[in-house]
Amino acid sequence: ESRSTEPGSGLQGLTDRLDRGAAVLDIGCGAGVPIARLLAERYRVTGVDISPEMVLRAQRNVPAGNFVCADIMTVSLPPSGFDVAVALYSVFHLPRADHRCLFQRVHGWLKPGGYLLCTLSHHGEEGYTEQDFFGATMYWSNYGLTEYMEMLTGVGFAVLETRSVGCDRGEDHPLVLARRR
Repeated sequence: ESRSTEPGSGLQGLTDRLDRGAAVLDIGCGAGVPIARLLAERYRVTGVDISPEMVLRAQRNVPAGNFVCADIMTVSLPPSGFDVAVALYSVFHLPRADHRCLFQRVHGWLKPGGYLLCTLSHHGEEGYTEQDFFGATMYWSNYGLTEYMEMLTGVGFAVLETRSVGCDRGEDHPLVLARRR
């Protein structure tokens, strides 16, 4: 609900680079709003989320999308099947030990020259659980931006742009646009 009122912060720099009908993977799509809904207006969206409730909501909120309830670390997706992957406010909900592997998986799912748009973290934190994050228990774990830049380039991405987003709610996350080499 909190994210549903946010505009597609940072999407403009990505969508300017895409052709209508591009295949988009939304990692941690949640209820599909606002990101999958905005993207589905011009692109073919596939969303993946581990929460059955969020996937049901996404299916209702974005009927044009294709939504899969699965763990992004084990889901089977077609190699080179996507023009772009977005992972907004989702990577840091996975154990940070899995982040490099996630980026490798995403690299394989993208077509050569495909884009990754993701929000990351400025500073590293060991994993912890917040018991009441907007009424839900939420896990967090992340590296700092320097480590993420090394990971992304190490698995075959060229980082095109980095800027901060989320500042209007007291958050400040790096938004990274990268391209599969």
